[in-house]
This record gives sequence, C-alpha cells and structure tokens, in this order.
Amino acid sequence: MSPRSDGAARRQGRGSDGTWWRGDRRWQAGLLLGSAIGAAVAVAGRRAEQSARRGLVDWPAVERTAVRRLRAAPGSLSVAELAAVEGDYDAAMALIVPRLSAALGVDLPGVAERAAVVDRAGWVRANVASFAQLIERIEGDLLEQIVPGGGGLGRAALALANRLVTTQQLAFLLGFMGTKVLGQYDLALLAAGPADGRVLFVEENIRGTARALGVPVGPFRTWIALHETAHAFEFEAHPWLRPYLAERLERQLGLLSDDATTLGRDGLRGLGRALRREGSGTHWIERLMGDEQRTLFRETQAVMSLLEGFSDYIMDEVGRDLVPDVERISARFHERRERRTSFERAVMRLTGLDLKMEQYKKGERFVRAIADAGGAAALSRLWESPQTLPTPAEIEAPDAWRRRVMGEGAAGSESPA
Repeated sequence: MSPRSDGAARRQGRGSDGTWWRGDRRWQAGLLLGSAIGAAVAVAGRRAEQSARRGLVDWPAVERTAVRRLRAAPGSLSVAELAAVEGDYDAAMALIVPRLSAALGVDLPGVAERAAVVDRAGWVRANVASFAQLIERIEGDLLEQIVPGGGGLGRAALALANRLVTTQQLAFLLGFMGTKVLGQYDLALLAAGPADGRVLFVEENIRGTARALGVPVGPFRTWIALHETAHAFEFEAHPWLRPYLAERLERQLGLLSDDATTLGRDGLRGLGRALRREGSGTHWIERLMGDEQRTLFRETQAVMSLLEGFSDYIMDEVGRDLVPDVERISARFHERRERRTSFERAVMRLTGLDLKMEQYKKGERFVRAIADAGGAAALSRLWESPQTLPTPAEIEAPDAWRRRVMGEGAAGSESPA
C-alpha cells in the first residue's frame, strides 16, 4: 500500500490489515451504546419481573377505582346519615333474632352485635379483602407459570399488562355490584379456624331500592335483615358447613392453578360465545373447566342455591309476622329482579352473576317444595350433614331428595317448571 493510501486508511480509521473498526470512534461509541442498552434492558427486565411477581391484581387500585365510581352514583349518604339509621337496624335485629331462633329451633347469640350499616364504599372494601384472600391461594403457582424466573422483559411486560386489565375488570365488577347489593353475610370462608361472619347492610342501596319499589323503607329494612340473618343461621348453627364449602373451594382453586397456560385463550373464546349467546345450555364459565372442576362447581352451585333459596323462603315465611305488607314487598322485589336492562343482563352473564340469580330461583322453588311436602322436620334435615345436602340434580327435582333423605315415595312430580 502506498504512503498516501495508508494515511487515508488511517484517517478513515481503517488499519492496513483491514481492521478498520478498531480506530473508528463512532463504532466504539456504538459498541458502548449497544452494551449500555443491553444492560439497561436486562435491568429493566429484572425490575419488570420483580414488579410483575408482586401479584396478579393491584388491589389498592381496584378499591380506589371502584370506590371512585360508586361515589358518583346517585343516593350517596354521609357518615352522619349512615350513623343516624343504625338504631333502626338495631331495632330490626332485636325483633328478628329471637323470632328466627324460635322458628328454626336454634339460638343465634351475637349475630345482632355483629351487624353494621355501611355505604357502598364500605361494602367494596370488605369484598376487596375477601377477593384478595381467594386470589392469594393460587397466586404463587400462577405467577410461576406466567412470569417464570428469568423469563425476561417480554414475559414480564405481558404479565404487567394482564395485571392492569384484571385490575380494571375487578374494579368494574365491584363498582357494578356495589350499586346492586342490599345486604351481605360477610364470612371469611377460607379463614383458619372457626370464624363467625358479620351482617352488612348497604343503606344507600336499600333506601334507593325501597324508593324504586314504592314500599316503606322501614319494613323493607327488616325484610332484608331477615334474609341476611337466615344466612347467619345456616352457617353458625351448622359448624360443618363452612369447612365443607371451604374444602371444595380449595380444591377448585388448586385445579385452577395447576395450569394457567390456556386460561386466557379459553376465557376469551368463552366470552365470545357468551356475547353471541352460543352454547348448548352450559354456562360459558363451565366450558372453561375440566371434568373434576365442573363437578365441584356444580356441587357448590347446588349448595349455594340451597343457601339463597332457604333465606328467601325464611324472609317471606317468618316475615309474615314481622314485616307489614310483606306479600306486596316480596312481589314487587321479585318482579324487579326480572326487569333487568339489556346492559345489566349482558354484564351479569359475562361476569357469572346470572348464576347467582339462578341460585335464588332454583333454591326457593326447591325449599318451598320441601317445606310444603314435609314441613319443619324436612327443612331441618337439609342442614343435618353434608350427606343430606341436595345434589345438583335434586335441586331441580325436590321429590328425588325426599326419596333419598326422607325415605318418602313422592307421588307425582314436584320438579319446577
């Protein structure tokens, strides 16, 4: 190479051996920048992974978002207004507890003292805690599948996006339910050791519903209190019931956490079918389940139908002596349940809340058929043990339960239409 060409090569950063990049400052800067970007991506990936593994749901954000939505709902009450009606509920519970205890033959000490008047935000806070307890049982296993250690920035970013969506979905669900729920027997189903629940009355919704129904709010409060106190009877008078349901819930959660790889894809397909109202009578939620999970789900649904149906039956039967004009209140309330808007029906189907409405209907038909045929003796057998609970098929056919449990030959069919 000539002196001229050699000098030109050096000026261009190219050595005589062709390794031009060694002297090129721009190339060196590029290598340094690339290394820095790689290190930054690695650090960002680790940080994103750490953030993603903090949980499947941002529970504080769920609570904030749901409460913010409910604050804007009509009929909100101040702390002073809520406190002003506590005496009304105390008086209602003072009437209900002894009357219900006499009708069912079981004492319920302490239930009245565990009743509280809350606003919609208070109801949300109670249920955020319950939801978080449930998710916590499966969170570790699911996170291992969704964000495995060393999975990188891509997996972590996807998990963070999923957490954002799930957080918004739960906030919407709680915000929606928070305008509908009238009362709740709040029970920590998966708590360690024995634990009694507390009765919550969502006064804003109770007052608004009474106004919409055109019924006096005082008797309506008593009627709702009967329903929730009957739930207290179901669990507190029968200590085997909570662990029985908790064991089934634990098994369902365990099956859910075994494999999360297809859950998102199958969930989207199920939602699509639900929107198009496709399917052969099986709820879209069930179509996401395996055989064992579906069996557990249906068994649990049968028990929940019994719980809700029994409470509905009690609020009408015992309410005849406690609630003025209870027949009119009950008729208008049940009519209103059927008059859902298209939006409400869509939301309830997509979230599974329509199953809750089915529990009320099927359960009340079942319990009323059992009471009509066998009276108080038959009703008491319902709560004797897990073996006397109705099966999913028996909820649809009360006479089958009577033959199995009561040893009766039921003439004719009592199956609901």
